[in-house]
Amino acid sequence: QMQVAESGGGSVQAGGSLRLSCVVSGDSYRIYCISWFRQVPGKEREGLASIDSDGGTRYIDSVKGRFTISQDNSKNTLYLEMNSLKPEDTAMYYCAARPNSYCMSRHWLADWFYSRWGQGTQVTVSS
Repeated sequence: QMQVAESGGGSVQAGGSLRLSCVVSGDSYRIYCISWFRQVPGKEREGLASIDSDGGTRYIDSVKGRFTISQDNSKNTLYLEMNSLKPEDTAMYYCAARPNSYCMSRHWLADWFYSRWGQGTQVTVSS
């Protein structure tokens, strides 16, 4: 089955940048939806950006223009480039995958839509 694993988190000052990676392994699928989520302790997991197998992308308003999701199929890796980071971006960041489905406009923000989750990578932004 498909598996995902995140890396690239760390500590950065406000205004800085980080690039997170999500390596996809296991079974390959022609059609899929993969998204980045984040979670702060005590709060619900928040969907940030999605990309599906045909390259279509979606973002929530609060990260649009600052975060960019992309994929390198030759490396089976997805990326989340994060610029102009703010202290409120501090969270555990997760990669989530839904094989055999495109990212659906009504559901891509819902964590129940995804069947594969990574362990997360911590991002800390200091002021």
